[in-house]
Amino acid sequence: MNASELAVLNFQEVRRRSIKLWRALPDEWLTWKPDDEAFSFGETIRHVWTSQVYYHESLKLGRSLPHYEEPFEHDPITSVEIEISRSIRYFEDFISFVRSLSEEELMTRELDRSNVGYVRTYGDMLNRIAYHESVHTGQFLQCMRSTGISRPNIWD
Repeated sequence: MNASELAVLNFQEVRRRSIKLWRALPDEWLTWKPDDEAFSFGETIRHVWTSQVYYHESLKLGRSLPHYEEPFEHDPITSVEIEISRSIRYFEDFISFVRSLSEEELMTRELDRSNVGYVRTYGDMLNRIAYHESVHTGQFLQCMRSTGISRPNIWD
C-alpha cells in the first residue's frame, strides 16, 4: 500500500465513523448548540464536509482560494440524511484526487496558505484535513453526551 492509498483508507474510515455518528442524531436536534458562539449540530456536520470541499479546491489550485462559496451555503440545514447525501459526490471527488497523487507529490508539492500562516506539503495537509474531521467528531460526541442523546459505538 502506498501513501496515497493509505491516506484514502484513512479518509474513508474517518468519514464512515462521522456518518455513523451523524446518523445517530435525531433531526430535531440539528439546531442545538452548547453556547451562542458554537456551531449547532447541523452546522458542525455541514462545516465538516464543506471544509473538505474547500481544502480539495485549494489543493487543486495549490493555494488558498481567492473566493469560496460553500456548497449549499444558503440552504437551510433540515436533515442529517440530506447533508450526508449532499456530501457524497464531493467526498468521492476528493478521494479520486487523493488517489491521483504520487508519492513524490505528497512529499514535495505544497499548499500555500501563507495568507493564514502556513505552507504545507500535500502529505502533511492530507493528515491535517483528516484530523480536522476527527476533532469535530470528538466535539460532536461530547455534545451528544451532554444533551443525553444516545451515542453510537464508533469504535467498532
